[in-house]
Amino acid sequence: MWAFACGVIASGIPLQNRWHVLIAGVILAGPMVCASSQAVNDWFDRHVDAINEPQRPIPSGRIPGQWGLYIAIIWSALALVLGWLISPWAFAATLMGVALSWAYSMPPFRLKQNGWWGNAACGISYEGLAWFTGSAVMLGDTFPAYPAVILALLYSIGAHGIMTLNDFKAIDGDRQMGVRSLPVQLGVQGAALNACAMMILPQVGVVGFLLSAGAVWHGLAVLGLILGQLIMMRYFLQDPIQRALFLSGFGVPLFVSGMMVSAFAARSL
Repeated sequence: MWAFACGVIASGIPLQNRWHVLIAGVILAGPMVCASSQAVNDWFDRHVDAINEPQRPIPSGRIPGQWGLYIAIIWSALALVLGWLISPWAFAATLMGVALSWAYSMPPFRLKQNGWWGNAACGISYEGLAWFTGSAVMLGDTFPAYPAVILALLYSIGAHGIMTLNDFKAIDGDRQMGVRSLPVQLGVQGAALNACAMMILPQVGVVGFLLSAGAVWHGLAVLGLILGQLIMMRYFLQDPIQRALFLSGFGVPLFVSGMMVSAFAARSL
């Protein structure tokens, strides 16, 4: 949802001209596509959740039988209908997002079986695809300008690291179920270092791009937000398993703030 808002801002189109698109897009990006993704993941990962988070609705039995699967199918279909009603670009993006959400969790694809592929799919869906769509629909289904595309790509890469933070809570279950998340593949410390690098390096690229494009103050603002994240990451690296939630809760908002700053910069690039 935040990435879609960044795309809207980066387009430079006054909101009063297409406010209805903004509202529909926020509903699509948040409660629809993201909820569809979560529903799919909850169903196909119910056995892992039974180990790591038995209180969740499906493992606990609060959603009985096949209803977890039915909810995922129905919600995905509703997201596609809303995307179709908004615009061709929105439908294409929704189709890609829904496809990635199913491929992420559903056999035989099950991209999450490998942390490299699974996290990449999430980063593309949650950041780059949503940003691109927000700009495209606000521009009247026109391909966004290259600065917006570059920034969306860089923040998609950064989101790969954010997704790794979510894997520290499920290491035992992932090992038992054969899910090769990055903490399983690289070890706790290796995955923690990788998560930090994947978050910071693309943002450094954003700073370089903004400075070279003449958006000096915006670039310096993003640099300041990076420094704040680095301080938190130093604390996180001392105990990644216990402090992953801390970095998600306090470091990721700085990452998102950098996205917003970059989106405002893109309006004039």
